[in-house]
Amino acid sequence: MLKNRGVNISTSNQIEKISDGFQKQFGSAPDIIVRCPGRVNLIGEHTDYNDGFALPIALPFETMIAASSSEDNHMQLISEGFGSAHFNLADNPMSTSGWGRYVHGVGSLLMGSHSGLLGWNGYISTSIPMGANLSSSAALEIAAGMVFKHLGKLEITLPEIALTGQRVENEFIGVRSGIMDQIACALSQSGKALLLDCSTLQNSMISIPKDIAVVVMDTGTRRELKLSEYNQRRESCESAALELGIPSLRNASIEDIENLTNQTLQQRARHVVSENQRVLDVVKAFSIGDSLTAGRLFSESHLSLRNDYNVSGPALDKIVEVALDAPGCFGARMTGGGFAGSAVALVTKGEVAHFCDFVSKNFECPQNQPAFAPTRIYPVDACAGVSVI
Repeated sequence: MLKNRGVNISTSNQIEKISDGFQKQFGSAPDIIVRCPGRVNLIGEHTDYNDGFALPIALPFETMIAASSSEDNHMQLISEGFGSAHFNLADNPMSTSGWGRYVHGVGSLLMGSHSGLLGWNGYISTSIPMGANLSSSAALEIAAGMVFKHLGKLEITLPEIALTGQRVENEFIGVRSGIMDQIACALSQSGKALLLDCSTLQNSMISIPKDIAVVVMDTGTRRELKLSEYNQRRESCESAALELGIPSLRNASIEDIENLTNQTLQQRARHVVSENQRVLDVVKAFSIGDSLTAGRLFSESHLSLRNDYNVSGPALDKIVEVALDAPGCFGARMTGGGFAGSAVALVTKGEVAHFCDFVSKNFECPQNQPAFAPTRIYPVDACAGVSVI
């Protein structure tokens, strides 16, 4: 979506760079600078649109927007490396192509509930790897929502901005995604994982055991956003819930699944029900410092996503296999929507360097799924959600 910068630029340098970029483009200093991180989901995949549980953390990659109010409904946006987007908030967001549609969609939905909302000029930069299943689009939506909130003096909460971002994905992008990405980008806290109940949006902060490092493994493969396959998974879950006579698979048990007449629906439902329990079991394992159990649950999650939900891919399977053979690895799994992108591992802190070196040397993308970006293996700390700088 937007240009990928390095991950180790200090916040002060980022602020100076984006402020200078805005001033060069628009001739004055910005009124506001907003930063919003990406996220990696530790566990709880494809559960959010089933009213289930998820356990993400915010990443030290972030999208930043420098902005100033305009005098009308017009929006002028410049992104580092990806050109510009110009549109009128009164127009249908479907008339805006590319990354600009995400911002247009947020503004259009907010305008519908907040009369008199004006546009703004914005300069956008990001360090979130694109297409890596690390929520670059959700970060842009939440950052844009915060700009609208503060420049327009809107009475709107962070969960409401997150729900607006989800509506953008559903209504204007065509992805029938859940709420986890946006909530993680908006509400995460530094040093904590966020336990999210997607049926109520209730959340709590969970400490990660001190001996565990979270390592993101970006295979360099990029999903050609498989909208139809992603949406088919949700439709299968809805069909399973309908057949069982329940509101969502959050209400199903493993025993209930045996009553489903279709094998594919059984598989999809089995993943969702078992994954919800795995989230709760990982939280319990974290609370008592049981890293071995947490790691085992990670690996079980990957097998479930591969075998029952069928959303893994050759590169994701391979990098998980390599990770599990690496020194210090408690467990590993694909993360995000699937098909390509990134995996995540739990690694003992004393072995992080050896782990990263081992995976880097021993992982090679399968020939039937070539990489479009370099493979990157790196430990991450849990970071804070969106903020105004």
